[in-house]
Amino acid sequence: MWHTEWGPMAAVAGRRGLLRVILPHYDAARLLGMLARRHPAARCDDRAFEEIRRLSRCYFSGAGAVDFGAIECDLPGEKSFAGMVYRACMKVPCGQTVSYSRLAQLVCRPLAVRAVAAAMSRNPLPLVVPCHRVINADGTVGGFSAPGGEALKRRMLGMEGSLQPPAGEGPSA
Repeated sequence: MWHTEWGPMAAVAGRRGLLRVILPHYDAARLLGMLARRHPAARCDDRAFEEIRRLSRCYFSGAGAVDFGAIECDLPGEKSFAGMVYRACMKVPCGQTVSYSRLAQLVCRPLAVRAVAAAMSRNPLPLVVPCHRVINADGTVGGFSAPGGEALKRRMLGMEGSLQPPAGEGPSA
């Protein structure tokens, strides 16, 4: 666990990289309790999280565009649907958004808009896989399954300056 300007965060890593990121929402005691329940075999190792700690602190301080792409992650396989969606989402830069329908097109599954939304709702690595940048085609924010929900998503998009509809997309997209 580490502290950011928006509150405490945490992460869980495995042998192949980052497994889970918990965005700022909880107070420190609740966050530690939740980690202990959900990951009883985990142990504290600050060295494993130096880069995500540094980058997330920069991000939540409003320091501008932060690139989390170099962080080693334990994502689903590259050929799995979720793996393709997460990797495509990781390419959406800070300050930009993409619609669920556009993300479905990017993974060559244009009819799989609901499946894309489902994959985003199960994203274990918010920030690294920036699911908050995926919005509805009409420009509305859409859901956000991270604690803090839509309000947190709006706050993050607002900080990034990207609350407008995705470029080149509108209600007909």
